[in-house]
Amino acid sequence: MAGPGSHRPSARPRSGGPIVSSADIAPDFADRIDFEDADRGLVAGPSNTKITAEDGLVVWDFEATAFLREDCPDTADPSLWRQSQLCARAGLYEVTQGVYQIRGFDLSNMTLIEGERGVVVVDPLVSRECAAEGIALYRAHRGERPVSAVLFTHSHIDHFGGTLGVIGPDDDVPIVAPEGFMEHSVAENVYAGTAMLRRGVYHTGGELEPGPRGLIGVGLGFAASHGLPSLLPPTLDITRTGQEERLDGVLFRFQLTPGTEAPSELNFHLPELRALCMAENATHNLHNILTLRGAVVRDARIWSRYLTEAIGLFAADSDVVFASHHWPTWGTERLTTFLSEQRDLYGYLHDQTLRLLNQGHTGTEIAEMIELPSRLASAWHARGYYGSVSHNVKAIYQRYMGWYDGHPASLWEHPPTASAQRYVDCMGGIDSVLAKARSYMDAGDLRFAAQLLKHATFAAPGDSRAKEMLAETFERLGHGAECGTWRNNYLMAAQELRTGVRPVPIATGSMATALSVEQVFDSLAIRVNGPRAWEHSLAVLWRFSDLAQTYRTSLHNGVFVHHLVTDASADDADLTLTLTKPQLMGMLSGRGLDGIDHTGDAGVLATLMSVLDEPDPAFPIVTP
Repeated sequence: MAGPGSHRPSARPRSGGPIVSSADIAPDFADRIDFEDADRGLVAGPSNTKITAEDGLVVWDFEATAFLREDCPDTADPSLWRQSQLCARAGLYEVTQGVYQIRGFDLSNMTLIEGERGVVVVDPLVSRECAAEGIALYRAHRGERPVSAVLFTHSHIDHFGGTLGVIGPDDDVPIVAPEGFMEHSVAENVYAGTAMLRRGVYHTGGELEPGPRGLIGVGLGFAASHGLPSLLPPTLDITRTGQEERLDGVLFRFQLTPGTEAPSELNFHLPELRALCMAENATHNLHNILTLRGAVVRDARIWSRYLTEAIGLFAADSDVVFASHHWPTWGTERLTTFLSEQRDLYGYLHDQTLRLLNQGHTGTEIAEMIELPSRLASAWHARGYYGSVSHNVKAIYQRYMGWYDGHPASLWEHPPTASAQRYVDCMGGIDSVLAKARSYMDAGDLRFAAQLLKHATFAAPGDSRAKEMLAETFERLGHGAECGTWRNNYLMAAQELRTGVRPVPIATGSMATALSVEQVFDSLAIRVNGPRAWEHSLAVLWRFSDLAQTYRTSLHNGVFVHHLVTDASADDADLTLTLTKPQLMGMLSGRGLDGIDHTGDAGVLATLMSVLDEPDPAFPIVTP
């Protein structure tokens, strides 16, 4: 039996999920057009079975997806299994004359557009190792063309992390990106980076073993590579829709789409090639209005409107549409239908959520009420493999109404552990809760069993029975989920309950040089332990000789404040430092004031460092 509609990401009866609504309309499994499109234009498969780093670490394993060649097992939703089979295809593909893609080498695609002298690289994957392997495959079949430009469609790491795999740090080539790219690409990794990375392990199933019982993909692709990310700043900003640039002789016509899938994003049209790139604004799944790993809530309204604009600007003059994930769609009529249905998908979710919230329904209620129109529900590309109707509706509600559901009982709830202890007491103790949870599990109501067992594990964290029952519940929910990220969250939770937290080292140091001084100071400000810093008052003047800039920072009332100053001649700072930005990074990594000119009280720096907390990249998620 096929999984239900994209708004019921976990609803297969044999997994004990909720009953399928009569309005859920499964797409036609006999429809093989996506498979034909995904295989079209294959030039060559990967040259190797694995991609490794310099130290021998396997950063990408092409054979990890071999199990997807088999029929769908009972531990996976057939619809998600189908999507993962499509995403597992790997190699060099021709999109149209002069446009090629590397697919299946990472979570995202790398696009290569041939110019007069070389090749323009669009979105060079997550890591430099995978990007280097991808461009090597391209050159093996298309010749030793130099990289003549690099283009980032948006500010997520899977679209710029492999930059140093295709060009060197000193190569003199244009690097093109939408306005605000550097601010947003780095900010996401600075301000809430630790929490996002921790939750991102759940989001992507980063600790799951590939296979029918574990990782089968995230809907957007199979997984993210484990190599070294990198970033070089753009040299050419795209600042307006309609802006045209010739890159290596190829005409690019741009559409800015801020606030859609990323806060800084663009689509582009190649009018001479009749090819349209939709970045990540129109892919073969329902995307996220708010990712489960965490992010700024996106604007479904403007997302839908930019898709309308793209159709008007480019559809009639295009023979193929491709994106930074998945496979292309060929034919003007087909691609227009595809873009129109994607537009309607986000517009419908937005408008119907607003309609229902204005009738007094909360986000949780609306998520259970909304049914997609039959045409959207039956379209494969509108399925909730990565986002879901359920959590997207809650995100739209959050964007407009915030966390508060309007009921005063929600204003001042006890935190999870305290609430759990009281609920368990009201229900007659831990044994009674476990017995009730088992009865709901046996009846197939895994959703409520999970709620009961969450209280049990928070009220009695040492009770192994509660942990194992909750792990079993999550495993069953995961195996029935159509949404890849829901599956990964459930299965990661089951694993953590059984084996504990296993920290995953993530190489972010290679991107530190991309931080601006302001972002470095921002990252310090959010680490200040307020109560520990209350009684301290200090000021530091930072003269950056390599930037010709001076910043003043102060600590007062537990707040670290920083700003650029133009005249520091009469500044009364406790400590003045003359340094370069690399020296700042070295100082913060533990080198102290070695080699840095300074006047004033050097002890001020030690005081500042003493009130900084270290983020915890291995905090528990499903236990207190």
